[in-house]
Amino acid sequence: MATFNFTTSDPSTFILMGIPGLEAGHVWISIPFSISYIISLLGNITLLFVVGKEQTLHKPMYLLLCLLALTDIATSIFIVPKALCIFWLNLRSITVGGCLTQMFFLHMVSFMQSAILVLMAFDRYVAICNPLRYATIVTNTRISKLGLMGLIRSVILMLPLPLLLSRQSFCDNRFIAQTHCEHMAVAKISCGDITVNRMYSFVIVFVVIGLDLMLVALSYGLIIRAVLRISSKKSYQKALNTCTAHICVMLTSYGPGFLTSLTHRFGQGIAPHVHIILANLYFLIPPMLNPIIYGVKTKELRDKVGKYTCRR
Repeated sequence: MATFNFTTSDPSTFILMGIPGLEAGHVWISIPFSISYIISLLGNITLLFVVGKEQTLHKPMYLLLCLLALTDIATSIFIVPKALCIFWLNLRSITVGGCLTQMFFLHMVSFMQSAILVLMAFDRYVAICNPLRYATIVTNTRISKLGLMGLIRSVILMLPLPLLLSRQSFCDNRFIAQTHCEHMAVAKISCGDITVNRMYSFVIVFVVIGLDLMLVALSYGLIIRAVLRISSKKSYQKALNTCTAHICVMLTSYGPGFLTSLTHRFGQGIAPHVHIILANLYFLIPPMLNPIIYGVKTKELRDKVGKYTCRR
């Protein structure tokens, strides 16, 4: 075990342990972290650049893709650089303020991404179930306003978490068995009563994510019903193709989160480092895969990307 240049009783510092039990393999573990980080940044920045440059892509659907890309970039930036500092340089310390700030932005962006996925499901619902009114219902201005409302919702709901923790006193054991400051991981090293923290985090996740998932499921339920009523094979195939990318993104965004939650609740016999790796995959996989999914499944976007990458 590496030695540190500070004591665990330092009242202004926490210690992020990375992945305890796999310290010897931290350098090897950093390779997939680095690859996912590079792919995520390149893919999402390319998507933002292409949509920004092409007037024909200035549509609500692509505005939503840009919002999703921004959340993916933010997630990668909040997670990976600090993890790589731990893996490569053994820089495990983080100030209390820095930890609470990282925790706030990380969870806030996750809630914002959930709101964007709801808007994407709504966009596809209107496009398939009410196509004649799509241009009047789904506009860039309306999507911008709804996106701003999603951001405000995320900030308001997440702000109490760091505020509640900032009022807590922390024990001498300030080791956090994670690569990042996750809410409950920080709360568990508090010496005080964290019942309010537990209840608040449970309620907002259950209510907000549950509501978002219900709206997404309702939208796609109505979409499936409308698609099954289409008699034309060509129109049927086109309708399915417009939803495929969105469904894949829903699975990559919500799937790892559900897997992580299930292992925490029912996987008591699973080694702690497995839980930590799964928690990191929840933040690493979606930002890496989302631009690839849309680049492959959306022909218009794929053609425009090819225009810039292959012009030489």
